[in-house]
Amino acid sequence: MGSAHVASFYEITEVPAMSEQIKYVSDASFEADVLKSDKPVLVDFWAEWCGPCKMIAPILDEVSKDYGEKVQIAKINVDENQGVPAKFGIRGIPTLILFKNGAVAAQKVGALSKSQLTAFLDSHL
Repeated sequence: MGSAHVASFYEITEVPAMSEQIKYVSDASFEADVLKSDKPVLVDFWAEWCGPCKMIAPILDEVSKDYGEKVQIAKINVDENQGVPAKFGIRGIPTLILFKNGAVAAQKVGALSKSQLTAFLDSHL
């Protein structure tokens, strides 16, 4: 009985997995995953300690499902990867940058609602 209780405890406390649609990128993979992508990529520059970043995570998850054919959603942790954020002048997070054909097409700083994010994407895709 004790082991069954432990198993259920771990099931309850497991962190839910992010959407399979969202790609985690790094300084090392950024060029291949973002700049050389065949479709537009929306990159979320975030950090674990950032409250607004956590607020938009489920929104990005939903949008990745709705817009999966049109745009790839990617996330880069600015604490673990400092080269790419420095290259693009990231000073505040969350920052969302839409890349098309290897170039910055649009940028938003701060948490967005789902309707704000979809309007942003619709205006640039």
